[in-house]
Amino acid sequence: MKEIELKYGCNPNQKPARVYTKKGDLPITVLNGTPGYINLLDAFNSYQLVKELKEATGLASAASFKHVSPAGAAVGMPLDEKLKKMYFVDDDIELTDISSAYIRARGADSMSSYGDFAALSDECDKATAMYLSKEVSDGIIAPSYSREALEILKKKKKGNYLVIQIDENYEPQKIETKEVFGVTFEQGKNDIKINEEMLKNIVTKNKDMSENAKRDLIISLITLKYTQSNSVCYVKDGQAIGIGAGQQSRIHCTRLAGNKADTWFLRSHDKVLNLPFKEGIRRADRDNAIDVYISEEHDDVLRDGSWENVFTKKPEVLTSEEKKAYLKEMKDVSLGSDAFFPFGDNIERAFKSGVKYIAEAGGSIRDDNVIETCDKYDLVMSFIGTRLFHH
Repeated sequence: MKEIELKYGCNPNQKPARVYTKKGDLPITVLNGTPGYINLLDAFNSYQLVKELKEATGLASAASFKHVSPAGAAVGMPLDEKLKKMYFVDDDIELTDISSAYIRARGADSMSSYGDFAALSDECDKATAMYLSKEVSDGIIAPSYSREALEILKKKKKGNYLVIQIDENYEPQKIETKEVFGVTFEQGKNDIKINEEMLKNIVTKNKDMSENAKRDLIISLITLKYTQSNSVCYVKDGQAIGIGAGQQSRIHCTRLAGNKADTWFLRSHDKVLNLPFKEGIRRADRDNAIDVYISEEHDDVLRDGSWENVFTKKPEVLTSEEKKAYLKEMKDVSLGSDAFFPFGDNIERAFKSGVKYIAEAGGSIRDDNVIETCDKYDLVMSFIGTRLFHH
């Protein structure tokens, strides 16, 4: 197949719409559902991300995409009991490598992942399909599907769930083009390989970079390679925990991603893990209630007349003092940036979210200030010498 007609473009008024190849066939087969323009943008970007993560780490990889940026990305590390509780993993879900990767990717920022596009580096198995069947998601892309997984996914969204199989051996053209305002842009494909070699130029006094930190920094950089710029990514234990995408200011990226990382960590607090949710509450309502409960607007979900809609009894407030104390336990977080940090204020903010390891391009006229700030907190920072802008 060389062409697929789409319902419309980015918006319903943008018709006609299609995807096609100038040479050869499309690398995808639509197994179920009808793809949209944004669906396929998410599918192609997300699959590139997970394919590169698998190649770089050797681990099953997954991503959760929304509006052409990852809401989450992860490799298939085991989930402990606390993470299973944080991510509401039901007892009937088997924890395979690929299902664990997707559960981590989806669960890190469940609010942003609502209505996501899922991407898997490996075959979609029954366990992953079972987990997806209970979540609000628009579609999935993977190199293959087990018979059981395909049967489960085809029943989702009243039979309209989008299921795409991609040729894992497909190699795109080395030159990319796109058209904006009637003008064609052309550039070489960003085929830079992100690996441990890239992390060797450590510019801080502390040069002790653990193997786990190297893995997490690689995850952060590959994630940023497919995130709308400017972007910053916090990673811990094999999964992105905070992604700041599409901000004009680097410090705003760092704050946005840091706030998401803080929320992720606070979700492991006992008060959050033991919130008394009403039986049968929708998953989206549950996730929204957690997000509000953790925030400074907690009264919106705890005031009389509101908490009764969500909880069986009124929870205690998670106070600012409790949150500050708990966040001090957050340690050994890795941080990647898609370009250089222009000022040390980014490091100051990152440190508040437990960042210990940093990878960034380097090359700012204020590199000395950034390095000095890292040294103040005994952080480890590598200059990777390349920019990872994506638009």
